[in-house]
Amino acid sequence: MSTEAVYVAQVGSQQITLPIVAVSDDLSIALMIVIDHGIRFVDTAGAELAAHFADAEIDVVVAPATLGIPIAIAVSRALGLDDYLILQKSRKVHLGDALEAPVHAITSTQGSALLLDRARLPAVSGKRVLFVDDVISTGSSVAAALALLESAGAEIVGVGTFLAEGEGWPDVLEPYQDRLVALGRIPLFPTT
Repeated sequence: MSTEAVYVAQVGSQQITLPIVAVSDDLSIALMIVIDHGIRFVDTAGAELAAHFADAEIDVVVAPATLGIPIAIAVSRALGLDDYLILQKSRKVHLGDALEAPVHAITSTQGSALLLDRARLPAVSGKRVLFVDDVISTGSSVAAALALLESAGAEIVGVGTFLAEGEGWPDVLEPYQDRLVALGRIPLFPTT
């Protein structure tokens, strides 16, 4: 019998059980690692997220590496799209002159950057973009990604996430509130 603290989250029509883990001395989160929940979970949640944007005339779905990749694929498939774009987080040889935005996520121990390959600029420049992610927490990573995409000429017509965490993100993402959809909400937990 496990004594691990858990939180049962509602993600659209599905429930998932998430472990509660400390991210600092005074803060814990319900940790969703999307790839730990299986293909059916991602496909179902991706289709439900895509349904919210079915009339938005999306040209391309964009997500951050790495946990955003299966979400981008599922949402793109559900929208009938054949292309998606991933903002990378580690510099590869082909990303030497990439467009870049610094980020710091609540689950990361150090800052990083989102990188947009210049070879992929035509995929977003002048295009109607849906940005998707697994969890929005502080909103700072999503805001950085959206600013990066807009600097590349993208028109952000939607922001979708499986879960929104805590209460800090709405102010950060206020300019996008009219086109932001979260399939579920989870609280932050004080560490005791």
